[in-house]
Amino acid sequence: MTSMLPIPLLNREQAILEFNRRVLAQAQRPDVPLLERLRYICIVSSNLDEFFEVRFADMLEMAREENGYVTTQDVVRVGRAAHDLIDQQYDAFNEHIMPALAEHGIRVLNHADRNEQQRKWVARFFEREVRPLLVPQGLDPAHPFPQVANKSLHFIVRLSGKDTFGRDNHIAIVKVPRVLPRVIKLPEAVGEGQQCFVLLTSVIRAHLAELFPGRQVESFSQFRVTRDSDLEVDEEEVANLRHALRSGLTTRHFGRAVRLEVVNTCPEDLADFLLQQFRLPEAALYRVNGPVNLVRLNELIDQTQAAPLRFVPHEPVWPLKRLVQGKSILNKLRKKGDVLLHHPFESFDPVVAMLREAVEDPDVLAIKQTIYRTGSQSVLGDLLIEAARRGKEVLAVVELKARFDEEANINWAERLEAVGAQVVYGIVGLKTHAKLLLVTRRESGRLVRYGHLSTGNYNPKTARLYTDMGHMTSNPDLTADMDAVFRQLASQSRFKPPRKLLVAPFNMHATMVSLLDRVAQAAARGDSARVVLKTNALTDMELIAALFKASQAGAEIDLIVRGACMLPPGLPGLSERIRVRSVVGRFLEHTRVFYFRWGDEPEHEALYLSSADWMSRNMLRRIEVAWPIEEPKLRQRVIDEALVPYLHDTLDAWTLASDGRSTRVSEQGVSAQQALMQHYARAHDSD
Repeated sequence: MTSMLPIPLLNREQAILEFNRRVLAQAQRPDVPLLERLRYICIVSSNLDEFFEVRFADMLEMAREENGYVTTQDVVRVGRAAHDLIDQQYDAFNEHIMPALAEHGIRVLNHADRNEQQRKWVARFFEREVRPLLVPQGLDPAHPFPQVANKSLHFIVRLSGKDTFGRDNHIAIVKVPRVLPRVIKLPEAVGEGQQCFVLLTSVIRAHLAELFPGRQVESFSQFRVTRDSDLEVDEEEVANLRHALRSGLTTRHFGRAVRLEVVNTCPEDLADFLLQQFRLPEAALYRVNGPVNLVRLNELIDQTQAAPLRFVPHEPVWPLKRLVQGKSILNKLRKKGDVLLHHPFESFDPVVAMLREAVEDPDVLAIKQTIYRTGSQSVLGDLLIEAARRGKEVLAVVELKARFDEEANINWAERLEAVGAQVVYGIVGLKTHAKLLLVTRRESGRLVRYGHLSTGNYNPKTARLYTDMGHMTSNPDLTADMDAVFRQLASQSRFKPPRKLLVAPFNMHATMVSLLDRVAQAAARGDSARVVLKTNALTDMELIAALFKASQAGAEIDLIVRGACMLPPGLPGLSERIRVRSVVGRFLEHTRVFYFRWGDEPEHEALYLSSADWMSRNMLRRIEVAWPIEEPKLRQRVIDEALVPYLHDTLDAWTLASDGRSTRVSEQGVSAQQALMQHYARAHDSD
């Protein structure tokens, strides 16, 4: 995109694709277990689906508006980069992953690979499980091209001869129902001592002619279309946001088409026909050498019995030295101070235990929590419902517009309202992305608050897969600020400057710029000046400009950015003191940590944890929080665990160049994530 600032910025969309190139590289690493390498292939596919559904769809819309922010050349350049990445993905899948799996006796059999016994089994499976659900649609004026939902699997077929009524309709479409498994494991009896699988597309392909008796299948291809899936709701105009979003969910699957995937053997005439139907240009056609939806190969990973081909199981540990299982967490916070949790190295169970204790404690009067991505099933959601049933005051701030979690969150909102909980949806026009849990308890005739703040979601499942930090506290200033945020979200009252918290869109962005300015001034004076940021994305132009200014003044700046980074490091006279690295490992890096130093005195230092990335949307169009870590031991722990290991990672780390390309630091050495797993395992064993 074109920058409004007179500084060179990297293209955001290409930065997202570059991140996915780093993820794809995990699938090419021989030191990564084989099934996990396949999982990275699936992750890239899932990421690219969302990229096309949201980011690329936005690019196309802005290019159509001709507003100058996105040009046709931008779209072409990003499209080419996407084509290249997808070609690399399928090359890794076909040339490396699948042959290696075959060497371990795990095979995906095409029709030509199957012996007679296996073909008979597949034929019976087709007749019993698949054929009854397939309804081919021949195209004619009475049967126009069907509605094709986002990311749904179809076959297009060209037929010879005439139909039953003597007409020359040659094109038919076969919709493949989502309820059918995409990967089918053959029984051991026909597997010849191996773990053998067949893909649903291969099953249908082998029996496609049986769907058209009396006709001959001349050519065919599987295909899948990706559509613009961003829900657009004018919050100022609708009377009930929940009802409007519920209605919008039914039409999301049929937004404007942005990408068409076909197999690389698809005939030109069929591909052209599909492009015309979806009103897409040639550049939107992606010919792939394999299944059009690699995401569904997660089913193969789940069904395969091969422990040596997976990561050694990691079990998060309970923080024994800080919390005693079965003992009151609220009492511990009141008497011995705050507790920091580092997931997934430490268990998310203490957060669940804290909420359960609050639900069961008769002296707890109120519980307030934000809900962003909890999942369709959530023990925390169930506990909030139980708290309301027990007569406690429950306030749930449910973000209905959490992308692709809208339906789950609407369901939670309705369930909570049904038991009498107070449910609010935040502020019109702003997503509530802050992660807050607040408990109010009566103690000795007065009300005392206990809080939990987190860099990640209240989701026990993702807490085992994402790195995040959670902070349990009874600090009266911090919990008072948390309560003020909840009151503001419910009442929409005027913003009062908090004592400790930074809250977007009110004072977080300005404070970050101010802290960077302090660092720049210290560097200009010749004082110690340092910035270390760990975030998922860096795309806000004003913050990038402030980082450039601090670098030019002489500050040393290290940025650990997992995903999209629009700041080009290492430009002479502009960003030569800025280093950007990304860590891609076993877990998804998700912790946001902001460290600033503008002198040598302890008061010239600040460390924040946050729910916000350094993006304009987080700073200016969302409710986000950042909170200071002031207790010396906790502060040092954040530095020692969330920053230092990642700055010294030489195995999973990549460095970003000024042209936007990233290079892996080394193929050997130290992994921050592995070191942290080992550290916590040793600490737990010594307790």
